[in-house]
Amino acid sequence: MTTCRNNGSAARLSACHITKSFDGVTILDDVSIHLNEREIVSLLGVSGGGKTTLFNVISGLMKPDSGQVFLNGNEVTGQAGQISYMLQKDLLLPYDSVVDNVALPLLIRGAKKEEARAQAAAHFEEFGLAGMEYKYPSQLSGGMRQRAALLRTYLFSDQVALLDEPFSALDTITKGEIHRWYLDVMDRIHLSTLFITHDIDEAILLSDRVYILAGRPGRIAAEIAIDRARPRDREFTLSEEFLRYKRQILESMGMETKK
Repeated sequence: MTTCRNNGSAARLSACHITKSFDGVTILDDVSIHLNEREIVSLLGVSGGGKTTLFNVISGLMKPDSGQVFLNGNEVTGQAGQISYMLQKDLLLPYDSVVDNVALPLLIRGAKKEEARAQAAAHFEEFGLAGMEYKYPSQLSGGMRQRAALLRTYLFSDQVALLDEPFSALDTITKGEIHRWYLDVMDRIHLSTLFITHDIDEAILLSDRVYILAGRPGRIAAEIAIDRARPRDREFTLSEEFLRYKRQILESMGMETKK
């Protein structure tokens, strides 16, 4: 089980002893997780188990009943706008060009339109979007839309990103392609990422560590380190090592597995 990382820690992001209730019903109970620099960490759990509530607390959109959130050692509990947050849907504005969609965080900070466009466009090649600057979201594939949404998230904060099921809407082939791209670009831009997924295989393939949020109210049932260098190829998914991780996760989630 993880220990709480507070402002005396080197952790990039820490959520410490988070408890949150709605209408007298406790959703999260004493949840502590952390994210180190350049890590990819996933949060797994059943639907309705409190994962999105935890992200809303970490991002500052909700205040916890108790507990604290730290970013780079500074408390940011209840302070929205400190940590970037990409929702499950890409939420690209349909009547704006891709570059204007991506530049939105820069405009919000007060940059002039042409300056914001130039800063955003400078990252298009790195994010696999070269030539798409003045297309509209409807002209992009699902994978391209997710790349644009991730770039917008990165421009909001180039340190830490929360991603809520970022790849769930993609078909299997596109998901495999964007997984490989995602690992490559994360390695190059050094973005520390915490993401929600319901896909156990995805969590094992992408993550340095996996947290299991289980029960009602939600508590951290396990913290599992994936001791395999990234990127992990598809052959890894057929290995006994992969199956051991999968059994461990399923057991931590309270699901029976065949030995």
